[in-house]
Amino acid sequence: MRRSFFPLYSSAAASITNSTMVDENTEIDSKMERVIASGHIKPISEELKNWANPEVADFILRLDKPHQILVYRALPRDRAADVFAYFEPEDQDAFLEALTDADTRVLLADLSPDDRTAMLEELPATVTRRLMQLLSPEDLAESRQLLGYPEESVGRLMTPDYIRIRAEWTCDHALAHIRKYGRDSEIFNILYVTDGNGVLVDIVRMRRLIMLPPSTIISEILNYQFVCLSAYDDREVAVEQIQRYDVNALPVVDSEGVLVGIVTVDDIMDVAEEEATEDFHKGAAVTPLEMNYTAAAPTVLFQKRIGWLVILIFVNLLSAAVISNYQEYLQTYVALVLFMPLLIASGGNTGAQSATLMVRALSTGDLKLDGWWQALCKEVFVGLMLGLAMGGLTWLLGIYRSGMEVALVVGLSMLSIVLVANLLGVLLPFTLSKFKLDPAVASSPLITSVMDAIGLTIYFSIAVAILS
Repeated sequence: MRRSFFPLYSSAAASITNSTMVDENTEIDSKMERVIASGHIKPISEELKNWANPEVADFILRLDKPHQILVYRALPRDRAADVFAYFEPEDQDAFLEALTDADTRVLLADLSPDDRTAMLEELPATVTRRLMQLLSPEDLAESRQLLGYPEESVGRLMTPDYIRIRAEWTCDHALAHIRKYGRDSEIFNILYVTDGNGVLVDIVRMRRLIMLPPSTIISEILNYQFVCLSAYDDREVAVEQIQRYDVNALPVVDSEGVLVGIVTVDDIMDVAEEEATEDFHKGAAVTPLEMNYTAAAPTVLFQKRIGWLVILIFVNLLSAAVISNYQEYLQTYVALVLFMPLLIASGGNTGAQSATLMVRALSTGDLKLDGWWQALCKEVFVGLMLGLAMGGLTWLLGIYRSGMEVALVVGLSMLSIVLVANLLGVLLPFTLSKFKLDPAVASSPLITSVMDAIGLTIYFSIAVAILS
Protein backbone atom coordinates (compact mmCIF):
# COMPACT_ATOMS: atom_id res chain seq x y z
CA MET A 1 0.00 0.00 0.00
CA ARG A 2 2.27 2.77 -1.25
CA ARG A 3 1.19 6.23 -0.17
CA SER A 4 1.25 9.57 -1.98
CA PHE A 5 0.83 13.15 -0.81
CA PHE A 6 0.14 16.23 -2.94
CA PRO A 7 0.98 19.84 -1.95
CA LEU A 8 -2.14 22.02 -1.78
CA TYR A 9 -0.72 25.41 -0.85
CA SER A 10 0.26 28.47 -2.84
CA SER A 11 3.84 29.31 -3.83
CA ALA A 12 4.08 32.14 -1.28
CA ALA A 13 2.76 29.95 1.51
CA ALA A 14 5.02 27.16 0.32
CA SER A 15 8.08 29.39 0.64
CA ILE A 16 7.23 30.24 4.25
CA THR A 17 6.28 26.65 5.05
CA ASN A 18 9.47 25.24 3.52
CA SER A 19 11.57 27.69 5.52
CA THR A 20 9.79 26.68 8.72
CA MET A 21 10.16 22.99 7.88
CA VAL A 22 13.92 23.40 7.33
CA ASP A 23 14.30 24.99 10.77
CA GLU A 24 12.17 22.28 12.38
CA ASN A 25 14.08 19.50 10.61
CA THR A 26 17.40 20.97 11.78
CA GLU A 27 16.18 21.13 15.37
CA ILE A 28 14.70 17.60 15.23
CA ASP A 29 17.82 16.19 13.59
CA SER A 30 20.04 17.70 16.29
CA LYS A 31 17.87 16.19 19.02
CA MET A 32 17.77 12.79 17.34
CA GLU A 33 21.52 12.82 16.74
CA ARG A 34 22.05 12.92 20.51
CA VAL A 35 19.62 10.03 20.99
CA ILE A 36 21.17 7.99 18.17
CA ALA A 37 24.67 8.65 19.46
CA SER A 38 23.80 6.65 22.58
CA GLY A 39 23.44 3.58 20.35
CA HIS A 40 20.49 2.25 22.37
CA ILE A 41 17.37 1.01 20.58
CA LYS A 42 14.79 1.83 23.26
CA PRO A 43 15.32 5.64 23.46
CA ILE A 44 15.18 5.85 19.67
CA SER A 45 11.96 3.85 19.59
CA GLU A 46 10.39 6.06 22.26
CA GLU A 47 11.43 9.24 20.43
CA LEU A 48 9.88 8.05 17.15
CA LYS A 49 6.66 6.78 18.74
CA ASN A 50 4.68 9.96 17.95
CA TRP A 51 6.18 10.57 14.52
CA ALA A 52 4.10 9.96 11.40
CA ASN A 53 5.44 7.22 9.13
CA PRO A 54 6.31 9.57 6.21
CA GLU A 55 8.35 11.74 8.61
CA VAL A 56 10.22 8.68 9.87
CA ALA A 57 10.97 7.61 6.28
CA ASP A 58 12.32 11.06 5.39
CA PHE A 59 14.43 11.16 8.55
CA ILE A 60 15.96 7.73 7.91
CA LEU A 61 16.97 8.72 4.39
CA ARG A 62 18.79 11.79 5.74
CA LEU A 63 21.08 9.58 7.87
CA ASP A 64 24.24 7.75 6.89
CA LYS A 65 24.02 3.98 6.28
CA PRO A 66 24.97 2.65 9.77
CA HIS A 67 22.55 5.03 11.50
CA GLN A 68 19.81 4.22 8.98
CA ILE A 69 19.94 0.56 9.99
CA LEU A 70 20.06 1.45 13.70
CA VAL A 71 16.95 3.64 13.52
CA TYR A 72 15.13 1.15 11.29
CA ARG A 73 15.72 -1.69 13.75
CA ALA A 74 14.35 0.50 16.54
CA LEU A 75 10.92 0.42 14.87
CA PRO A 76 8.37 -2.30 15.67
CA ARG A 77 8.10 -4.95 12.94
CA ASP A 78 4.75 -3.92 11.53
CA ARG A 79 5.64 -0.23 11.56
CA ALA A 80 9.03 -0.85 9.96
CA ALA A 81 7.33 -2.36 6.90
CA ASP A 82 4.95 0.60 6.66
CA VAL A 83 7.86 3.06 6.80
CA PHE A 84 9.77 1.10 4.15
CA ALA A 85 6.76 1.42 1.81
CA TYR A 86 7.29 5.21 1.76
CA PHE A 87 10.79 4.88 0.27
CA GLU A 88 11.18 5.49 -3.45
CA PRO A 89 12.25 2.38 -5.47
CA GLU A 90 15.88 3.51 -5.76
CA ASP A 91 16.01 4.17 -1.99
CA GLN A 92 14.49 0.74 -1.31
CA ASP A 93 17.16 -0.89 -3.46
CA ALA A 94 20.00 0.92 -1.67
CA PHE A 95 18.49 0.21 1.75
CA LEU A 96 18.06 -3.51 1.09
CA GLU A 97 21.74 -3.81 0.22
CA ALA A 98 22.61 -2.77 3.77
CA LEU A 99 20.25 -5.27 5.45
CA THR A 100 21.19 -8.80 6.35
CA ASP A 101 19.24 -11.69 4.83
CA ALA A 102 17.48 -12.21 8.17
CA ASP A 103 16.36 -8.57 8.33
CA THR A 104 15.29 -8.65 4.69
CA ARG A 105 13.28 -11.84 5.23
CA VAL A 106 11.39 -10.22 8.12
CA LEU A 107 10.78 -7.06 6.10
CA LEU A 108 9.41 -8.96 3.10
CA ALA A 109 7.11 -11.00 5.30
CA ASP A 110 5.66 -7.86 6.92
CA LEU A 111 5.12 -5.89 3.70
CA SER A 112 1.59 -5.89 2.33
CA PRO A 113 1.29 -7.98 -0.88
CA ASP A 114 0.70 -4.99 -3.16
CA ASP A 115 3.67 -3.09 -1.72
CA ARG A 116 5.84 -6.20 -2.06
CA THR A 117 4.80 -6.66 -5.70
CA ALA A 118 5.42 -2.98 -6.49
CA MET A 119 8.90 -3.23 -4.99
CA LEU A 120 9.81 -6.48 -6.77
CA GLU A 121 8.79 -5.17 -10.19
CA GLU A 122 10.76 -1.93 -9.74
CA LEU A 123 14.04 -3.49 -8.55
CA PRO A 124 16.74 -4.87 -10.89
CA ALA A 125 16.14 -8.47 -11.96
CA THR A 126 19.14 -9.81 -10.03
CA VAL A 127 17.94 -8.20 -6.80
CA THR A 128 14.39 -9.44 -7.38
CA ARG A 129 15.60 -13.03 -7.80
CA ARG A 130 17.60 -12.81 -4.55
CA LEU A 131 14.62 -11.44 -2.65
CA MET A 132 12.25 -14.08 -4.02
CA GLN A 133 14.51 -16.72 -2.48
CA LEU A 134 13.98 -15.14 0.95
CA LEU A 135 10.18 -15.33 0.83
CA SER A 136 8.18 -17.95 2.68
CA PRO A 137 6.44 -20.55 0.46
CA GLU A 138 3.07 -18.81 0.94
CA ASP A 139 4.43 -15.33 0.17
CA LEU A 140 6.43 -16.68 -2.79
CA ALA A 141 3.33 -18.26 -4.33
CA GLU A 142 1.39 -15.02 -3.73
CA SER A 143 4.12 -12.85 -5.27
CA ARG A 144 4.46 -15.13 -8.30
CA GLN A 145 0.72 -14.94 -8.86
CA LEU A 146 0.67 -11.12 -8.73
CA LEU A 147 3.81 -10.76 -10.84
CA GLY A 148 2.30 -13.15 -13.37
CA TYR A 149 -0.21 -10.53 -14.47
CA PRO A 150 0.74 -8.17 -17.34
CA GLU A 151 2.73 -5.04 -16.50
CA GLU A 152 0.58 -2.00 -15.65
CA SER A 153 -2.46 -4.25 -15.17
CA VAL A 154 -4.85 -4.17 -12.22
CA GLY A 155 -3.54 -7.60 -11.18
CA ARG A 156 -0.13 -6.08 -10.36
CA LEU A 157 -1.83 -3.39 -8.30
CA MET A 158 -4.26 -5.44 -6.19
CA THR A 159 -3.86 -6.95 -2.73
CA PRO A 160 -5.35 -10.32 -1.68
CA ASP A 161 -5.90 -9.05 1.88
CA TYR A 162 -9.65 -8.44 2.19
CA ILE A 163 -12.65 -9.76 4.13
CA ARG A 164 -14.80 -12.32 2.34
CA ILE A 165 -18.08 -13.70 3.66
CA ARG A 166 -20.61 -16.21 2.29
CA ALA A 167 -24.12 -15.39 1.13
CA GLU A 168 -25.70 -18.25 3.16
CA TRP A 169 -24.21 -17.12 6.48
CA THR A 170 -26.12 -15.24 9.16
CA CYS A 171 -24.95 -11.79 10.29
CA ASP A 172 -23.82 -13.33 13.60
CA HIS A 173 -21.71 -15.93 11.79
CA ALA A 174 -20.23 -13.28 9.49
CA LEU A 175 -19.23 -11.04 12.42
CA ALA A 176 -17.59 -13.96 14.19
CA HIS A 177 -15.64 -14.72 11.01
CA ILE A 178 -14.56 -11.05 10.74
CA ARG A 179 -13.31 -11.01 14.34
CA LYS A 180 -11.23 -14.12 13.68
CA TYR A 181 -9.81 -13.45 10.21
CA GLY A 182 -10.23 -9.70 9.57
CA ARG A 183 -7.11 -8.55 11.40
CA ASP A 184 -4.88 -8.40 8.31
CA SER A 185 -7.45 -6.96 5.92
CA GLU A 186 -6.40 -3.92 3.90
CA ILE A 187 -9.80 -2.31 4.53
CA PHE A 188 -12.35 -3.11 7.20
CA ASN A 189 -15.53 -1.26 6.25
CA ILE A 190 -16.31 -3.19 3.05
CA LEU A 191 -17.17 -6.89 2.95
CA TYR A 192 -17.20 -9.04 -0.19
CA VAL A 193 -19.89 -11.69 -0.51
CA THR A 194 -19.08 -14.82 -2.53
CA ASP A 195 -20.77 -18.12 -3.33
CA GLY A 196 -19.36 -21.59 -2.67
CA ASN A 197 -17.03 -21.34 -5.70
CA GLY A 198 -15.53 -18.00 -4.69
CA VAL A 199 -17.48 -16.04 -7.32
CA LEU A 200 -18.25 -12.48 -6.23
CA VAL A 201 -22.00 -11.93 -5.88
CA ASP A 202 -22.27 -8.61 -4.01
CA ILE A 203 -20.69 -6.08 -1.63
CA VAL A 204 -21.93 -5.23 1.86
CA ARG A 205 -20.91 -2.36 4.15
CA MET A 206 -19.81 -3.28 7.65
CA ARG A 207 -22.11 -0.62 9.11
CA ARG A 208 -25.15 -2.29 7.60
CA LEU A 209 -24.12 -5.72 8.86
CA ILE A 210 -23.71 -4.47 12.43
CA MET A 211 -27.15 -2.81 12.47
CA LEU A 212 -29.06 -5.93 11.35
CA PRO A 213 -30.45 -8.60 13.72
CA PRO A 214 -27.86 -11.39 14.29
CA SER A 215 -30.11 -14.06 12.73
CA THR A 216 -30.49 -12.24 9.36
CA ILE A 217 -29.23 -14.27 6.38
CA ILE A 218 -26.72 -12.32 4.26
CA SER A 219 -28.44 -13.27 0.99
CA GLU A 220 -31.63 -11.51 2.19
CA ILE A 221 -29.97 -8.08 2.16
CA LEU A 222 -28.20 -8.32 -1.19
CA ASN A 223 -29.27 -6.37 -4.29
CA TYR A 224 -26.59 -7.90 -6.57
CA GLN A 225 -25.54 -4.50 -7.92
CA PHE A 226 -21.83 -3.86 -7.71
CA VAL A 227 -18.86 -2.64 -9.74
CA CYS A 228 -15.72 -4.72 -10.18
CA LEU A 229 -12.51 -4.79 -12.21
CA SER A 230 -10.83 -7.53 -14.20
CA ALA A 231 -7.33 -8.48 -13.09
CA TYR A 232 -6.25 -7.94 -16.72
CA ASP A 233 -7.67 -4.41 -17.03
CA ASP A 234 -5.20 -1.58 -17.51
CA ARG A 235 -4.53 0.24 -14.26
CA GLU A 236 -5.87 3.46 -15.80
CA VAL A 237 -9.27 1.75 -15.84
CA ALA A 238 -9.03 1.37 -12.06
CA VAL A 239 -8.31 5.10 -11.71
CA GLU A 240 -11.32 5.99 -13.85
CA GLN A 241 -13.70 3.61 -12.03
CA ILE A 242 -12.73 4.70 -8.52
CA GLN A 243 -13.08 8.35 -9.52
CA ARG A 244 -16.39 7.72 -11.24
CA TYR A 245 -18.05 5.76 -8.44
CA ASP A 246 -16.36 7.68 -5.61
CA VAL A 247 -15.36 4.59 -3.59
CA ASN A 248 -12.20 3.81 -1.64
CA ALA A 249 -11.81 0.24 -2.95
CA LEU A 250 -12.96 -1.97 -5.83
CA PRO A 251 -12.99 -5.78 -6.05
CA VAL A 252 -10.90 -7.54 -8.71
CA VAL A 253 -12.11 -10.76 -10.37
CA ASP A 254 -10.64 -13.23 -12.85
CA SER A 255 -12.18 -14.27 -16.18
CA GLU A 256 -14.70 -16.53 -14.39
CA GLY A 257 -15.82 -13.91 -11.88
CA VAL A 258 -13.87 -15.40 -8.96
CA LEU A 259 -12.76 -12.75 -6.46
CA VAL A 260 -8.94 -12.59 -6.47
CA GLY A 261 -8.19 -9.28 -4.72
CA ILE A 262 -9.06 -5.63 -4.21
CA VAL A 263 -7.60 -2.32 -5.35
CA THR A 264 -7.57 0.52 -2.80
CA VAL A 265 -7.66 4.26 -3.34
CA ASP A 266 -4.14 4.88 -1.96
CA ASP A 267 -2.69 2.66 -4.69
CA ILE A 268 -4.82 4.47 -7.25
CA MET A 269 -3.42 7.84 -6.13
CA ASP A 270 0.07 6.57 -6.90
CA VAL A 271 -1.05 5.40 -10.34
CA ALA A 272 -2.79 8.71 -11.07
CA GLU A 273 0.37 10.61 -10.14
CA GLU A 274 2.55 8.36 -12.32
CA GLU A 275 0.20 8.63 -15.30
CA ALA A 276 -0.01 12.43 -14.97
CA THR A 277 3.80 12.63 -14.81
CA GLU A 278 4.08 10.41 -17.87
CA ASP A 279 1.66 12.63 -19.81
CA PHE A 280 3.62 15.73 -18.79
CA HIS A 281 6.82 14.14 -20.11
CA LYS A 282 5.21 13.09 -23.39
CA GLY A 283 3.61 16.53 -23.74
CA ALA A 284 7.11 18.03 -23.70
CA ALA A 285 8.43 15.45 -26.22
CA VAL A 286 10.41 13.58 -23.56
CA THR A 287 10.37 9.79 -23.31
CA PRO A 288 8.88 9.12 -19.83
CA LEU A 289 11.38 8.52 -17.03
CA GLU A 290 11.06 5.31 -15.03
CA MET A 291 12.59 7.03 -11.99
CA ASN A 292 12.60 10.36 -10.18
CA TYR A 293 14.38 13.22 -11.91
CA THR A 294 16.79 13.61 -8.97
CA ALA A 295 17.86 9.96 -9.34
CA ALA A 296 18.31 10.14 -13.12
CA ALA A 297 21.90 10.41 -14.38
CA PRO A 298 22.70 12.99 -17.09
CA THR A 299 23.22 10.14 -19.59
CA VAL A 300 19.71 8.84 -18.88
CA LEU A 301 18.20 12.32 -19.35
CA PHE A 302 20.13 12.65 -22.63
CA GLN A 303 18.76 9.33 -23.90
CA LYS A 304 15.19 10.27 -22.94
CA ARG A 305 15.33 13.61 -24.75
CA ILE A 306 17.56 13.23 -27.78
CA GLY A 307 15.23 10.93 -29.76
CA TRP A 308 12.34 13.36 -30.10
CA LEU A 309 14.65 16.33 -30.63
CA VAL A 310 16.29 14.58 -33.62
CA ILE A 311 12.86 13.69 -35.05
CA LEU A 312 11.74 17.31 -34.69
CA ILE A 313 14.85 18.48 -36.58
CA PHE A 314 13.67 16.53 -39.61
CA VAL A 315 10.10 17.85 -39.18
CA ASN A 316 11.48 21.40 -39.09
CA LEU A 317 13.33 20.74 -42.35
CA LEU A 318 9.90 20.93 -43.99
CA SER A 319 9.69 24.58 -42.95
CA ALA A 320 13.12 25.25 -44.38
CA ALA A 321 12.04 23.61 -47.64
CA VAL A 322 8.93 25.81 -47.86
CA ILE A 323 10.96 28.98 -47.31
CA SER A 324 13.53 27.88 -49.87
CA ASN A 325 10.74 27.31 -52.39
CA TYR A 326 9.57 30.92 -52.05
CA GLN A 327 13.02 32.48 -51.69
CA GLU A 328 12.80 34.62 -54.84
CA TYR A 329 9.33 35.83 -53.88
CA LEU A 330 10.58 36.91 -50.44
CA GLN A 331 13.32 38.96 -52.09
CA THR A 332 10.66 40.85 -54.00
CA TYR A 333 8.31 41.36 -51.04
CA VAL A 334 10.66 41.78 -48.10
CA ALA A 335 7.80 42.98 -45.87
CA LEU A 336 6.46 39.42 -45.77
CA VAL A 337 9.48 38.33 -43.76
CA LEU A 338 8.51 40.64 -40.89
CA PHE A 339 5.31 38.70 -40.18
CA MET A 340 6.66 35.13 -40.52
CA PRO A 341 7.59 34.64 -36.83
CA LEU A 342 4.26 36.09 -35.71
CA LEU A 343 2.18 33.79 -37.93
CA ILE A 344 4.00 30.51 -37.36
CA ALA A 345 4.21 31.08 -33.59
CA SER A 346 0.46 31.81 -33.43
CA GLY A 347 -0.29 28.62 -35.34
CA GLY A 348 1.89 26.51 -33.04
CA ASN A 349 0.41 28.08 -29.90
CA THR A 350 -3.19 27.58 -31.09
CA GLY A 351 -2.57 23.96 -32.05
CA ALA A 352 -0.86 23.24 -28.74
CA GLN A 353 -3.82 24.70 -26.83
CA SER A 354 -6.33 22.62 -28.75
CA ALA A 355 -4.28 19.41 -28.50
CA THR A 356 -3.80 19.87 -24.73
CA LEU A 357 -7.56 20.24 -24.22
CA MET A 358 -8.27 17.11 -26.27
CA VAL A 359 -5.56 14.99 -24.63
CA ARG A 360 -6.77 15.89 -21.16
CA ALA A 361 -10.44 15.31 -22.03
CA LEU A 362 -9.58 11.88 -23.48
CA SER A 363 -7.43 10.86 -20.52
CA THR A 364 -10.11 11.78 -17.96
CA GLY A 365 -12.90 10.09 -19.92
CA ASP A 366 -14.66 13.40 -20.54
CA LEU A 367 -14.40 12.64 -24.27
CA LYS A 368 -14.74 9.24 -25.93
CA LEU A 369 -13.36 8.23 -29.31
CA ASP A 370 -16.83 8.31 -30.84
CA GLY A 371 -17.19 11.94 -29.74
CA TRP A 372 -14.63 13.23 -32.25
CA TRP A 373 -17.24 14.74 -34.56
CA GLN A 374 -18.86 16.83 -31.83
CA ALA A 375 -15.45 18.03 -30.67
CA LEU A 376 -14.45 18.89 -34.25
CA CYS A 377 -17.64 20.90 -34.87
CA LYS A 378 -17.18 22.80 -31.62
CA GLU A 379 -13.55 23.60 -32.39
CA VAL A 380 -14.39 24.78 -35.93
CA PHE A 381 -16.55 27.46 -34.35
CA VAL A 382 -13.91 28.25 -31.71
CA GLY A 383 -11.19 28.32 -34.37
CA LEU A 384 -13.17 30.77 -36.50
CA MET A 385 -13.70 33.11 -33.55
CA LEU A 386 -10.03 32.92 -32.57
CA GLY A 387 -8.96 33.38 -36.21
CA LEU A 388 -11.19 36.42 -36.73
CA ALA A 389 -9.97 38.06 -33.52
CA MET A 390 -6.28 37.38 -34.17
CA GLY A 391 -6.60 38.00 -37.92
CA GLY A 392 -8.23 41.38 -37.30
CA LEU A 393 -5.45 42.42 -34.96
CA THR A 394 -2.79 41.24 -37.41
CA TRP A 395 -4.52 43.12 -40.25
CA LEU A 396 -4.26 46.36 -38.28
CA LEU A 397 -0.57 45.69 -37.65
CA GLY A 398 -0.09 44.99 -41.36
CA ILE A 399 -1.68 48.33 -42.34
CA TYR A 400 0.56 50.16 -39.89
CA ARG A 401 3.75 48.44 -41.05
CA SER A 402 3.37 47.66 -44.75
CA GLY A 403 0.17 48.91 -46.35
CA MET A 404 -3.22 47.49 -47.31
CA GLU A 405 -2.12 44.64 -49.61
CA VAL A 406 0.33 43.08 -47.15
CA ALA A 407 -2.19 43.68 -44.36
CA LEU A 408 -4.79 41.65 -46.29
CA VAL A 409 -2.27 38.83 -46.79
CA VAL A 410 -1.26 38.59 -43.13
CA GLY A 411 -4.85 39.00 -41.88
CA LEU A 412 -6.22 36.19 -44.06
CA SER A 413 -3.16 34.06 -43.33
CA MET A 414 -3.64 34.44 -39.59
CA LEU A 415 -7.32 33.47 -39.87
CA SER A 416 -6.50 30.40 -41.98
CA ILE A 417 -3.50 29.28 -39.90
CA VAL A 418 -5.34 29.56 -36.58
CA LEU A 419 -8.34 27.62 -37.91
CA VAL A 420 -6.17 24.85 -39.40
CA ALA A 421 -4.01 24.63 -36.24
CA ASN A 422 -7.09 24.36 -34.07
CA LEU A 423 -8.50 21.51 -36.17
CA LEU A 424 -5.14 19.71 -36.28
CA GLY A 425 -4.94 19.95 -32.50
CA VAL A 426 -8.35 18.24 -32.31
CA LEU A 427 -7.81 15.49 -34.87
CA LEU A 428 -4.28 14.38 -33.99
CA PRO A 429 -5.05 13.09 -30.45
CA PHE A 430 -8.16 11.28 -31.70
CA THR A 431 -6.18 9.72 -34.56
CA LEU A 432 -3.43 8.51 -32.21
CA SER A 433 -6.03 7.04 -29.83
CA LYS A 434 -7.73 5.27 -32.74
CA PHE A 435 -4.47 3.48 -33.51
CA LYS A 436 -3.97 2.52 -29.82
CA LEU A 437 -1.23 5.13 -29.30
CA ASP A 438 -1.02 7.49 -26.34
CA PRO A 439 -2.68 10.80 -27.37
CA ALA A 440 -0.15 12.61 -25.18
CA VAL A 441 2.33 12.03 -28.03
CA ALA A 442 0.50 14.93 -29.74
CA SER A 443 2.82 17.16 -27.76
CA SER A 444 3.35 20.90 -28.02
CA PRO A 445 6.74 20.54 -29.78
CA LEU A 446 5.26 18.16 -32.37
CA ILE A 447 2.20 20.32 -33.06
CA THR A 448 4.37 23.44 -33.24
CA SER A 449 6.86 21.88 -35.67
CA VAL A 450 4.14 20.54 -37.96
CA MET A 451 2.25 23.84 -37.91
CA ASP A 452 5.41 25.75 -38.83
CA ALA A 453 5.52 23.99 -42.20
CA ILE A 454 1.74 24.14 -42.76
CA GLY A 455 1.56 27.79 -41.66
CA LEU A 456 4.33 28.88 -44.02
CA THR A 457 2.67 27.04 -46.90
CA ILE A 458 -0.65 28.78 -46.18
CA TYR A 459 1.05 32.18 -45.80
CA PHE A 460 2.99 32.04 -49.06
CA SER A 461 0.05 30.58 -51.00
CA ILE A 462 -2.17 33.49 -49.96
CA ALA A 463 0.63 35.99 -50.62
CA VAL A 464 1.17 34.68 -54.17
CA ALA A 465 -2.58 34.74 -54.85
CA ILE A 466 -3.03 38.35 -53.69
CA LEU A 467 0.24 40.10 -54.44
CA SER A 468 0.73 38.60 -57.90
